[in-house]
Amino acid sequence: MKRRDFLKSASALAASTAVSAPAVFSPAKAQSRQETLLIVSESGPNNLDIHGVGTNVPGYEVSWNCYDRLISHEMKTGSNGQPYYDKNKFKPELAEDMNIGDMSVTFKLKKKATFQDGTPVTAKDVKWSLDRAVSVGGFPTFQMGAGSLTKPEQFVAVDDNTFRVDFARKDRLTVPDLAVIVPCVVNSELVKKHATEKDPWGMEFTKQNTAGSGAYKVASWVAGTEVVLERNDAWMGGPLPKTKKIIWRMVPSAGNRRALLERGDADISYDLPNKDFVELKQDGKLTIVSTPYSNGIQYIGMNVKNPPFDNIKVRQAVAYAIPYQKIMDAVLFGLAKPLFGAVPDAPTEVAWPQPHKYNTDIAKAKALMAEAGYPNGFDTTLSFDLGFAGVNEPLCVLTQESLAQIGIRTTINKVPGANWRTELNKKTLPLYTNVFSGWLDYPEYFFIWCYHGKNSIFNTMSYQSKTTDDFIDGAVNAAATGDNATYDMDVKGFVDTAYADMPRVPLYQPYVNVAMQKNVSGYAYWFHRRLDYRTLAKG
Repeated sequence: MKRRDFLKSASALAASTAVSAPAVFSPAKAQSRQETLLIVSESGPNNLDIHGVGTNVPGYEVSWNCYDRLISHEMKTGSNGQPYYDKNKFKPELAEDMNIGDMSVTFKLKKKATFQDGTPVTAKDVKWSLDRAVSVGGFPTFQMGAGSLTKPEQFVAVDDNTFRVDFARKDRLTVPDLAVIVPCVVNSELVKKHATEKDPWGMEFTKQNTAGSGAYKVASWVAGTEVVLERNDAWMGGPLPKTKKIIWRMVPSAGNRRALLERGDADISYDLPNKDFVELKQDGKLTIVSTPYSNGIQYIGMNVKNPPFDNIKVRQAVAYAIPYQKIMDAVLFGLAKPLFGAVPDAPTEVAWPQPHKYNTDIAKAKALMAEAGYPNGFDTTLSFDLGFAGVNEPLCVLTQESLAQIGIRTTINKVPGANWRTELNKKTLPLYTNVFSGWLDYPEYFFIWCYHGKNSIFNTMSYQSKTTDDFIDGAVNAAATGDNATYDMDVKGFVDTAYADMPRVPLYQPYVNVAMQKNVSGYAYWFHRRLDYRTLAKG
């Protein structure tokens, strides 16, 4: 099919479904269009509450834009010349002042800040919200714990406009952890009206409704189809956004998303296949921004608790069998940083991510399989998140073909995006691919989440290593006390141990690729990798 015919076909399909932009934007609504952004993506949120059970990555985007935190980050210019969050500098959001003491931090709240129903924001709301975050369990509670925020007693409403956080110990991650998505401030009185004995934190209500003070509020949501957000004109967390309405449509077909962009009907898309991003950049009609994930990798994970992946030689065989360069060329089209093939005698860096020393070597992989007692291989499943199928599916197909050469016969398991986080956190998937990006850009933070053996929610490999745990704990303590020599030694130690045991095989450091119309400005990269609507505007 010729490109022109493909676009006509894609346009006709889009026009026959709910993704047709002209149904929203007519010439008679020029001003409305100027103040509205249409975003198209492969998948959408399964929960509007970051504290919810199994909230997926698209759900983070809703929370970020609809709720405030006490503080946020200043921006700087990134390596690609685009705005990029500054992990070392903070600015007020709900707070107007922050005073860091030796073992506590005190915030003065903005007196005019209100929730989206007009209720004033008070320190009692902040306390209730952070109490909620450390109490609901799962990801939110573990995230708070990563910054040594673990007990409701640490959060003190001094008066209506003064809030204090008492430190459990010296930890350089504590204050930065207050600027991530989880410690958002919830309208406590509103949510408590919808709480029950079985649901004391009102999570069934906030799954479907936003109850924040943020710059946007959800006007409507049809799961899997569309989210419509409207600007909160009383927002006090920063300059009032120029965009009044956000229409975020789920368009599963990458071809349709591209067609909508090229027609000018959609304003932004950020999960097209990499091939499309390369071609669109060459065409020059759209703005294409590519930014490496901060503290992030795509990897192949193995459940090391159960056979056959409890055998280190099997894991090493997998690491030698992965078709790294084929994935880089055929799936990513060069839009990623390789994390394989380090020079054999290259020293370990005090950094993350960094490449391991494996390359594709089928002969070595076969020999290791025989040594492991699996000369004829075995059968297993290879799972991926269908919500990001554009990369995950071809990656898994190439990996399946390569593993078959060493006798590992895989059935590909496509898990719907709305269920992926829940299935992953069961820690029962034998073999899978996933992306993880640590919100706080420190090596030890990534390893706390992904490799520590004690209650680490994203240690989905069920990996247990006292040596690794000791190195991680040592790095955390050394960072808090400023012991740089010990910190460097511990970081190198946990990287070396992880690469020796290889419970997960890093493939590459992904890029966030965003395609925008030329008249869209204000895109900024954030640690959560999602869109910040507050700075987006049409020229």
